[in-house]
Amino acid sequence: MTANPFRSLDIGLRRRLDGLVPGDHEGTRLGVGSEREEVVRYQPGDDVRRIDWNITARSTELHVWRPRADNRLDTWVLLDLSPSMAFGTVTGEKRDLAAQVVWAMGELTDAPGNRMGFAVLSPDGITWSRPDRARFAARRCARLVDKIHHREGSSTPPLGEALDAFGRRYRRAGLRIVVSDFLDPDGRSEEPFEWQRPLRHMAARHDVIAVEVTDPREGDLPDVGPVVLVDPESGRQRHVWTSDRDLRLRYRAAAAGRRDNVRHAIVGTGAEHLTVDTGRDWIRDLASFLRTRRRTLRTAARPGRRPHRT
Repeated sequence: MTANPFRSLDIGLRRRLDGLVPGDHEGTRLGVGSEREEVVRYQPGDDVRRIDWNITARSTELHVWRPRADNRLDTWVLLDLSPSMAFGTVTGEKRDLAAQVVWAMGELTDAPGNRMGFAVLSPDGITWSRPDRARFAARRCARLVDKIHHREGSSTPPLGEALDAFGRRYRRAGLRIVVSDFLDPDGRSEEPFEWQRPLRHMAARHDVIAVEVTDPREGDLPDVGPVVLVDPESGRQRHVWTSDRDLRLRYRAAAAGRRDNVRHAIVGTGAEHLTVDTGRDWIRDLASFLRTRRRTLRTAARPGRRPHRT
């Protein structure tokens, strides 16, 4: 990928950032910036270019506005490369699509002073990466994905444990992105999922985007006669006669129910939910998600409605 199809898009933030490092995003402290935060009486040394003439005229005393600091954005990505991500029936595997999503997030958040770091969850445990300029970190993540190979029957630490460790390691408020298929290794589809609690804790402090990676075949069983299905996590096998119409209908209903449960669970934690699929134009889906997100942020920032703060 050479061209940047995201040049006209903005990932946006719901929360102000804490920190003292200059950047392009609205902060929680007064400092060098462009957004007005408060109006105070003029003191010797204040910048006369920030005199608020409307308030000055009403009060007959000079008043100046003080800006909100613009801070650096730290983005951290948790990429799930458990064995279930090594599955794909269209143009590639879910893990390949996940790496492309990380690349896109790197392009979207790349700006002077901004950093991206990532952690990869795989059968080898959690691999931590040092933060770097966003686009460089995203490319490094893609190279790491190529080095991690799927081993059938290999277990991976639960996503909930990885989210717990992820939340403890990086506390400074920023953007957190979780890229996973959110499949429960125990095969359960009911709530609560083991990753809900740590995801809720993360969303209480950070902007969190949960990217669910899917494949069309996960929601619909084809009529191809006898097949052998293999659980990538445990290696267990099951012989299935896919020409059984009732079986296919039950499978489709169960898959749809699981997708609904995952969506409701993610949204219930306060995180935002984006679904990308190996059988769809994921760039178009991401662009649509970002435009909707941006409209929501503008609506929340209108007079009389205050955006959520940390």
